[in-house]
Amino acid sequence: MGAMRDDFLLSDDERQTRALTRAIAREQIAPRAAAVDEGELYPSHSFEHLGRAGLMGLYIPEAHGGAGLGALAFCLAVEEIAWACASSAVIYLVQYAAGYPIVAHGTAAQKQRYLPRLASGAITAALSISEPGAGSDAASMTTTAVRKGDRYLLNGTKMWVTNGSHAGVLTLFATVDRARGHKGVTAFLVEPTFPGFALGKLERKMGIRGSPTVAIHLSDCEVPVENRLGEEGQGFRVALGALDRSRPAVGAQAVGIAQAALDAAVEYAKERRQFDRPIADFQGVQFMLADMAMQVHGARLMVHHAAALVDHGVTGTALEASMAKCFAADAAMRVATDAVQVFGGYGYTREYPVERFMRDAKITQIYEGTNQIQRVVIARDLLAGR
Repeated sequence: MGAMRDDFLLSDDERQTRALTRAIAREQIAPRAAAVDEGELYPSHSFEHLGRAGLMGLYIPEAHGGAGLGALAFCLAVEEIAWACASSAVIYLVQYAAGYPIVAHGTAAQKQRYLPRLASGAITAALSISEPGAGSDAASMTTTAVRKGDRYLLNGTKMWVTNGSHAGVLTLFATVDRARGHKGVTAFLVEPTFPGFALGKLERKMGIRGSPTVAIHLSDCEVPVENRLGEEGQGFRVALGALDRSRPAVGAQAVGIAQAALDAAVEYAKERRQFDRPIADFQGVQFMLADMAMQVHGARLMVHHAAALVDHGVTGTALEASMAKCFAADAAMRVATDAVQVFGGYGYTREYPVERFMRDAKITQIYEGTNQIQRVVIARDLLAGR
């Protein structure tokens, strides 16, 4: 990766966070990334190193064992991890998506129970919104929560739960009244040891293969009332608030993948010779690399802008979050695809990492709200005349 020229825009804490994460990502995480992908192995080593460095709790207040830093610092860390291993990056950013609602909406007891362990890396977290029939249309979820005395009984099936098989706590959404639509959605903090909780199918995925994605089956799953996050019916607002913060983080993951693909393509173009000269001497390749670099740079700036708005307390950042996620994901797919093209036939083999970058990039256009849904959000905001 070329030298960054945005240091003057970052705080000392943000620069130090990026430097520390980069060192760990390059030295400890990247060397194992290919094996993690090939064997579909959970990258526990990544989180051991990140936990020891205090990087698992960047967003968690200092009072609960975290660093108390903002969204931009977190996005900087995500990009560096994604450059090394996209599987590690998605698990890492899900910590934020699932853990931040506890920071924002949790009771004092909930914060004390979960945040210190999340900050240290003793446990990881998962976010569970989607269902077999409720993906982009999250308000149509059918998993129910019925209160019985001092607990809720949850019934239903959740899908696409990233890290669901390894998480110590899941921020999970169910409805207390399906007739109320999104106004019935309620958030719960569910532990895998609760009676009635069962893991389902482990998905075999095209990319991010070291990140476990599972189904969750809830059969009269007993969740104590004190594990409800916020009030009944507030879950949709809790989820949207988490997405406004996590979408720039997914954008940062996409930027990291794209930067890795660009770096690999540049180095290969300088080394690969055809017609007695490096292919980097040919204008067709040069223009391709230039376009790739512009895509990466533009995506990074959009991610940083969206994250900075959050850190400055700007309300209503859904537009910028959606633009950052959508643009960065599309850029990552274009850049990774072009990197494979620069490598030619070798790029299509597993001898080089660019085919992995291409497979990993694709998911960033799908999860945390498909890029089609991001465009719906963007257009709706524009047409409403902010």
